[in-house]
Amino acid sequence: MPSFIDRVVLHVAGGDGGHGCTSIHREKFKPLAGPDGGDGGHGGSVVLSADPRVTTLLTYHRSPHRRAGSGTPGQGGWHRGADGEDLVLPVPLGTVVKDSDGAVLADLTAVGERVVVAEGGPGGRGNFSLASAKRKAPGFHLLGEPGQARDVTLELKTVADVALVGYPSAGKSSLIAAMSAARPKIADYPFTTLTPNLGVVEAGETRFTMADVPGLIPGASEGKGLGLEFLRHIERCAVVVHVLDCATLEPGRDPLSDFDTIEAELAAYAERLGADEADPALTGLPPLMERPRVVVLAKVDVPEAAELAELVEADLTARGLPVFAVSAVSHAGLPRLAFALAELVEQARAQASAAVAEARPIVRPAPVGRRGAQPAVTVEVIQHPAEGTVYQVRGDKPERWVRQTDFSNDEAVGYLADRLAAGGVEDELAKAGAHAGDTVLIGDVDTGVVFTWEPSMTTGAELLGARGTDARLEDRHRRTNAERREQYHDWMDAKEAARQTLRDEADKGLWTDASTWEEA
Repeated sequence: MPSFIDRVVLHVAGGDGGHGCTSIHREKFKPLAGPDGGDGGHGGSVVLSADPRVTTLLTYHRSPHRRAGSGTPGQGGWHRGADGEDLVLPVPLGTVVKDSDGAVLADLTAVGERVVVAEGGPGGRGNFSLASAKRKAPGFHLLGEPGQARDVTLELKTVADVALVGYPSAGKSSLIAAMSAARPKIADYPFTTLTPNLGVVEAGETRFTMADVPGLIPGASEGKGLGLEFLRHIERCAVVVHVLDCATLEPGRDPLSDFDTIEAELAAYAERLGADEADPALTGLPPLMERPRVVVLAKVDVPEAAELAELVEADLTARGLPVFAVSAVSHAGLPRLAFALAELVEQARAQASAAVAEARPIVRPAPVGRRGAQPAVTVEVIQHPAEGTVYQVRGDKPERWVRQTDFSNDEAVGYLADRLAAGGVEDELAKAGAHAGDTVLIGDVDTGVVFTWEPSMTTGAELLGARGTDARLEDRHRRTNAERREQYHDWMDAKEAARQTLRDEADKGLWTDASTWEEA
C-alpha cells in the first residue's frame, strides 16, 4: 500500500432530511385541539477543510466513500427532529477540489479554508407548519429530501516556495537534506524519490519551504517515468531550481543538455494547464515559464564534476541564469545558495501581496426565483423507454415538490396538485400541446414520477374553488332597506299581474270555477 497519495476520487453524500410528522394534539376536554406535528431535521453536509497537520490523501484513498449524518423525523407535540451532523474532512494545504466534469470547485491553500462538497437534504414540514387559515387541520406532512451525492476529485499540489527539479539521482534529495531538517531516502540508483519531500530552510530572518520533486526524464510531460504524476507539485512554487548532475557517467548527458531537456518538459506541461491553473490573477504567481530560474551545479566535491562545472558555468551565466556550484557532502556553496533563494522568495512574496491588495473581489449573487433568464419550469416532448411519448417537466421547484410528496396519502397528492397548478406547470403543459389523458413525467427518465394528466376544470359541480374554499360563500352582500322595498314591490306587482291574467281567462270562458257548478 503506498504511503503518499496526491490524487483521489472521493464519493461523498450529504445526509438525508428527516420526514415531517402528522399528529393531532390531544388533551383533557380537547380531543382534537389542532395539528402539532413537528418538522424533520436537516441532513448534515460534507465539508472539506484545509488542515496543516495533514500531508497526504492516503486516508481517502483507503476509504473513498463518505456520508454525513441524516436528520431525524419530527414528532408530535411540536417536536422538531434533530439536524444531522456535518462531516468535516481535513485535507492538506494545496488541495484542489474538482467536480466530475473537471471544473474547479475550490483551491484550499490557507489554513482553515473550507468548502461544502455535498449539501445535506432539508427536512420535511410537519402538519403544524402546513396549517393555514384555509387548511386548519392538514392530515399529511412533507417528506425529507435526500442529500446531494456526487463524485469529487482531490488533487494535492504542494505549497512550497522553491521547487527542485532535475534528472533522477541528480542530487536533489541530498541537497534538501543538507539545507533543511528533511530526511528523504537517498541511494545511488534512479527514482529513489517516489514522493515529493518538503523541507524548511532558514537564511537570516527569512524562512521558506523547499520541495524535492521526483526525477524527470525525457517525455515526462507525456506520462513517461514519474514526472507526469508529480509535475503538479511545482505549480505553486515561486522559484524553480534546476539541479544539474556534474558527476554523471551516463553517456549522452551533460549539464547543458539536461537543463534544456527539463525546460522542454516544463514548457510542455505548462501548455497543458487549464485556464484556471495558469491564470496569474487566480494563482497569484506569474506563468510557470516566466518564474525565476536558478541553476545548481551539484556534486562539485568530485574533482571531475568540479572541472565540468567550471566549463558550463559561463554558458549558463550567458543565458542570464544565476549559477551556484554546491556540494551536499561538504556543504560548499550552500549558504550562498540559501541567501540567494531567500531573496528571490521575498521578492515573489512582495509581488503576490501587491497583486492581492490591488484585486477587488466582485460578488455576484446567484439569481433567485425567476430573476434569471432560465425559466422556472420547462416542458419537452420525449420518448420514454417504457411509456412512449411523454411530456417531460423539468425544474427545481416541481421536482422538489414531487420528492416531498407521500403518494400513499391522498390529501398529500391533492396538495401536490395544487402546488403544480399554482406554479404554472399546467399552463406550460397546455402551451406544449398536452391534452387530458396524456402521459406526463416530472423529473428525469430514471427516477421521475409518471402520471396521466387530468387538467384542472374551470366549470362543474366540484369546481367551487380551490381546496378549502367555497364560491357559494364568497357573496356576502347584505341588501339595503331601499333594495328590500323595491324587491317587495316587484313581487307584489308580479302577483297582481298573475291574478289579472286568471280573471281575463275566466271572462273569455277558457275555464270555470268548480264551486259554481250545480249538481245534476
